[in-house]
Amino acid sequence: MAATMKKTVAVEDVNVTFEDQKKINTFARNTNRMTEFKDEIEAKKKSLQNLQDASDDLMMAEDDSLLVPYQIGDVFISHTQEETQEMLEAAKEQLELEVKELEGKVSAIQRVLGDLKVQLYAKFGNNINLEADES
Repeated sequence: MAATMKKTVAVEDVNVTFEDQKKINTFARNTNRMTEFKDEIEAKKKSLQNLQDASDDLMMAEDDSLLVPYQIGDVFISHTQEETQEMLEAAKEQLELEVKELEGKVSAIQRVLGDLKVQLYAKFGNNINLEADES
């Protein structure tokens, strides 16, 4: 009589402590925050590109004496080309600073997430999935 051994993959029963649950919740919150920051970065980069395009178009204008409408809030105010160009540059610099700040926040969150991943995978192994769904 030949004995056959069945290979079973059993999911280990790991107790989830309050501290573990706090780490999991922190991981989830930080993942959501990072996603929001990345979306905000993309929106700001798109605005930055729009400002760059406007600046390029303004440089190509041949008549320097034309007044250029510049939107501030819901109102358009006419300025000289030079003033408008300066305002565009200031707006671009401000957006670049905001993007850098957001990228710094994303980096900090990625470090926190990396530490939490190490801790949680060390305890739970394959019983936990901490990878983002790219759907």
